[in-house]
Amino acid sequence: MKHVETQLEKYLFASRWLLVPFYIGLVLALALLLVKFVKEFIHFVPMVFTAEGGDVIIGVLTLVDVVMVANLLIIIVFAGYENFVSRFDAAEHEDWPGWMGHVGFAELKMKLIGSIVAISGIELLKAFMHVEHLTNEQLAWKVGIHMTFVISGVLFAIMDRISADKGGH
Repeated sequence: MKHVETQLEKYLFASRWLLVPFYIGLVLALALLLVKFVKEFIHFVPMVFTAEGGDVIIGVLTLVDVVMVANLLIIIVFAGYENFVSRFDAAEHEDWPGWMGHVGFAELKMKLIGSIVAISGIELLKAFMHVEHLTNEQLAWKVGIHMTFVISGVLFAIMDRISADKGGH
């Protein structure tokens, strides 16, 4: 019976490699996001010379928004792969990011929620730049959704703090 249990555990442990296609898909999504960034940048360049200041700010915020989503994808791919599939060999990479190899699941959650709050904040700021085009209901929804992300982030941080204090990490 111990042999069956050992084989089952080996099979379950090897199943982590089924996550690799998901991470490859996210890398491909990152490439598509680059296409979106280039498209937004090309649209933005001539607008700088003709648009109002608020429109230029919105253009810059749109670029920042795309970059934040790209950063979020990188965090998910690297930290997720390393936490759930296999460790990277840092010795082979001279420009190895300092955070890689040190981001556990709790830190990954905090980075994710922090990025989501930042992206939501940028979207809200873009909405405020053209607040005259929004109804009170639309504005209330945007603020409410953003505050939901903020409160969720604070609650995640509190839960992680409580868990760390109890030795849960």
